[in-house]
Amino acid sequence: MQTTGQTAGANGAGRRPVLRFGLQIARFDYPGVPPHEIFDRVVDIARTAEDAGFDSIWAQDHFYQAPVPGLGWQADEPVLESYAMLAALAARTSKVRLGTTVTGVTFRNPALLAKAVTTLDVISKGRAVLGIGAAWHEEEHRGYGFDFPPTGERLSRLEEALQVCRAMFREERPSFSGEYYRISEAVNSPRPLTSSGPPILVGGGGEKRTLRMVARYADACNLFGDLETVRHKLGVLERHCAAEERDPDEITKTKMACLLISESDAEAQRRYEEMAASMGDYAAMLGGIAIAGSPQRVADQVGEYLEAGLDGLVCYLPDTHDLDTVRLAGETLVKNFGGLS
Repeated sequence: MQTTGQTAGANGAGRRPVLRFGLQIARFDYPGVPPHEIFDRVVDIARTAEDAGFDSIWAQDHFYQAPVPGLGWQADEPVLESYAMLAALAARTSKVRLGTTVTGVTFRNPALLAKAVTTLDVISKGRAVLGIGAAWHEEEHRGYGFDFPPTGERLSRLEEALQVCRAMFREERPSFSGEYYRISEAVNSPRPLTSSGPPILVGGGGEKRTLRMVARYADACNLFGDLETVRHKLGVLERHCAAEERDPDEITKTKMACLLISESDAEAQRRYEEMAASMGDYAAMLGGIAIAGSPQRVADQVGEYLEAGLDGLVCYLPDTHDLDTVRLAGETLVKNFGGLS
């Protein structure tokens, strides 16, 4: 296990990652909280996470509650639109980065998306991150009237969107003409607060195209899977970086984790088993994403991922509404591995 202050992962000594430990706010059906108080609880969660050492807050970019391993779901559960929520959080936090894990490329024209993320960057005084991926939740596309093209087209759209967003962040009046998107001397004023624009995080682990796009365009990636899977994906990414003549140490590498942390291993294991039983045939999904145990056991498991080459984690907590659990999670991670500051 690594100790406080060590650089995360096997790579990247001396660089500053885009993120270290992020908290994803993945649910809004908080027990006993009526609709008009949902955002108040979100603010409490975000501020508690910030105080506990989490360096970033992430929203799922969904319009229906997405099926999240370990959480169960109903499509008609309450969901807040991600960029409205993040902009409001920008005015109520002071240190955490803010982004989505991840925006579906099918939901927004990429120039408009770049404008929204730039606005978030201005409101937050430079704390925005663009998280983007190829989209996947067909049900909400159908419900909201968005086209849901085949996987290959969605990936092609993602590659064009990455080029458009980078240009909107970095150039004064960029133009681009692709198969799906185009801009013509587009104005993005005010500009992002750094010359290179908000960092870009690409979500997903597709080995032929997604990880190649990470190597070509991204500042960060967020993977899925158990330890063996993560090691394999990192190897694939390194090969894409070599082909692109890109230093892989420039890319912050994280994975999504369902974090079940309790004061005792027995309590965490009990909760894990309850969640797995509720998932039926999908219980294997939880096994690939869950980190469960007491603070020491969690630290041991996280340490294995960092030693494998990750820089950090994006975590969601089944009981995010419990501020004591949020605090315990953040303090455990930062105590054992250090934060960005």
